[in-house]
Amino acid sequence: MSSKTSKKVYLLIVLTLLINIGGNAKADFIFGTPTNLGSTVNSTACENAPSISTDGLELYFADHGGSPLRPGGYGGGDLWVTIRSTKDDPWGVPMNLGPVVNSSANDEHPRLSADSLSLYFSSTREGGSGAFDLWVTTRQTKDSPWNDPVNLGSTVNSKYSEGNPSISSDGLSLYFSDFQNFRPGGYGMWDIYVTTRPTISDPWDIPVNLGSNVNSPGIDASPNISSDGLVLFLNSDLSGGFGFSDIWMTRRKKQDAEWEPLVNLGPTINRSGFEATPDISSDGSTLYFCSERPGGFGDVDLLQVSIEPVVDFNIDGIVDSKDMCFMVDHWGEDFPLCDIGPTPFGDGIVDVHDIVVLAEYLFKDIPESTLVAHWALDETEGMFAGDSVGGNDAVVLGGAIWQPSGGQVDGALQLDGASGYAITGFALNPADGPFSIFAWIKGGAPGQVILSQQLTSDWLGLDAEGRLMTELNSSDQLAGPLLSKIVITDGQWHYIGLVWHGSYRTLYVDGVAVAEDIQDGLESSENGLNIGAGKMTQTGTYFSGLIDDVRIYNRVLSP
Repeated sequence: MSSKTSKKVYLLIVLTLLINIGGNAKADFIFGTPTNLGSTVNSTACENAPSISTDGLELYFADHGGSPLRPGGYGGGDLWVTIRSTKDDPWGVPMNLGPVVNSSANDEHPRLSADSLSLYFSSTREGGSGAFDLWVTTRQTKDSPWNDPVNLGSTVNSKYSEGNPSISSDGLSLYFSDFQNFRPGGYGMWDIYVTTRPTISDPWDIPVNLGSNVNSPGIDASPNISSDGLVLFLNSDLSGGFGFSDIWMTRRKKQDAEWEPLVNLGPTINRSGFEATPDISSDGSTLYFCSERPGGFGDVDLLQVSIEPVVDFNIDGIVDSKDMCFMVDHWGEDFPLCDIGPTPFGDGIVDVHDIVVLAEYLFKDIPESTLVAHWALDETEGMFAGDSVGGNDAVVLGGAIWQPSGGQVDGALQLDGASGYAITGFALNPADGPFSIFAWIKGGAPGQVILSQQLTSDWLGLDAEGRLMTELNSSDQLAGPLLSKIVITDGQWHYIGLVWHGSYRTLYVDGVAVAEDIQDGLESSENGLNIGAGKMTQTGTYFSGLIDDVRIYNRVLSP
């Protein structure tokens, strides 16, 4: 028995044990459709800063200081809670936390601890060090009343303003934002900091700025740390977003590692206006946030969005042993496609956490795929390249040779650079909304094209120096191609991609963004595609080399 076979058999046994003992985890990579929490929770006031309890049965929030306020409050902004009996029940009528917690001043930004016994918030009440200070109120049990709030002290609070607290699940790290960045060593108008303590009985240490990967020259606020401490959500006016304030995330591979650069959560969540105060559920299955998008009940409403698992690795409509074996083939690797656990966004290695997540979805149908077309190019003979998704099979023409074992993912199609290419029917109209295109290529020469839409534009191609580019743009005469600085004609395999987010386009090479620009719209076309030739199949545009595993999605996809 080979070592790989032995490894698969061993992990099959591990998986069986995990299923039998009821391993419980959630995978999460695709956002569902955001939904408003409804008129019971939201009002004509500005509801914001949601904080969901670990059991998912209590949701704390604030009505922002301003007009109008929710009736029954005590000050310029109050803290509230809505309760439900089970996760399947609707939320109850919100209750004000009362005069012990709320004051005649502004009380905002509630964040509940993992054990639901401490509630951190910001307030302008008397007894603080500055305009807004961080406070905490505690209770003995979930059924006990909240005690008088306690100021976190001058080590954490300054003579200026602190707000937006988020407490880690172990209670030893407290993230927050400062207002107007008067703390030394900052990067912008508002920055995000963290203060830590050795044990929950110790005082908080001097806050530390999270650095330039997290903080920008503008406003970075409302940090929310995931239950595993590896992902931080926040809202920012960082350039490259979709509106005035967007929700972003950053991750780290372990708790003592540096935070990675921010990633925008995309147009499903972020719109042209204001999205802020994110809060991820402890199991990573739901993100709560506030938004001023149309269709709400006030200027700003509370919303939630599900975070769906991506576990159908071979995209055949069912999660089964093939997907499990695919995961096992990448066991111990930093392979993002299979890194689905622990929640919310993996840990940088394919291991038992990912098997646990996969086990929950085994043998379940996938109700809807965002994959529009997939040409695996694994054929061994014939003139057709099958589309495994929609039946949009490609016709292979000219100097094209099948290479059954020469691809990056099984087989590939070798093209001669003179007449060989494949032609398909209509797959996607670029003007319809966000989409992603990815493929493996090896070879090529300057001026050649990897994928084009017939008579319209070259979607992925090479410029005069062999660098990845796209000419897919709007119909505006001023719009031009997007050029990268990365040469991909070096004879090595490269994973290339084009993503249009709805307002900007991004080119990827080997999982790294290599070029990006604003593009508010794209030219409409319902023509078919050329794989390995330019839009007009003109001489010099035929690709010379190997093309493998071409995929088109009708959503923004991470490489």
